[in-house]
Formats: sequence, C-alpha cells, structure tokens
Amino acid sequence: MDYLKAFVVGGLFCIIGQLLIDKTKLTPARILVAYVVSGVILGAVGVYKPLAEWAGAGATVPLTGFGYSLAKGVKKMVEEKGLLGAITGGVTSTAGGIAAAIFLGVVVAFIFKPKPKS
Repeated sequence: MDYLKAFVVGGLFCIIGQLLIDKTKLTPARILVAYVVSGVILGAVGVYKPLAEWAGAGATVPLTGFGYSLAKGVKKMVEEKGLLGAITGGVTSTAGGIAAAIFLGVVVAFIFKPKPKS
C-alpha cells in the first residue's frame, strides 16, 4: 500500500507539472523553482509534513520535497543556533542529496559521451 500511495502522490505532482508546461507559458525552470518554493511554503505552514508522512517517497523525492527539507532544516537550526541557523540549516539538511546529485552527475558524464544534435 505504501508503494501505491507514493505512486499516486508522485504522479499527481508530475501531472500538475505537465499541465503547467502544456497550458501556461511558464518555462520548465520556473515551474521547478515554483515546486521548490511551494514545498518551502507548505512546509512552513505545516501542510507538507502530514503529506510526507502519509505518501513517503511520493512526497519527499520530488522538488517539493527538496523545498520541504530546506525549510525543515532551517527551522531546526534556527531553534538550535539562532539567526546563523537560517543560513546554514537548509544546506546542512540537504547536503547529502546535493552531494549525491553532483557525484552521480560526474560519474554519468564520464560514462556516457554526449553527441552533438544533428
């Protein structure tokens, strides 16, 4: 049942993104930024945490989950270290994901040779 919940929620995020691409003049980059910002906002008002607990990876893996992780890290570090936590909290809480993305990007770049479009 956990897989089904994750699939449905993650699929809904994908449907919303595809509709935004098809029906608006927003660029994909702006939609991605909107997803991250909406994750931060929904996390700040307390809506995203229950969704993430219910849907698991369906809510935490998409970009909204990245925004939620940033907000959660900032909130935690502000409580622990004060104003300095507002600067370091988001980076600290998402460092593992960011490092993995960079490392795997480099690995894939070495394995696959890009070809020019013809």
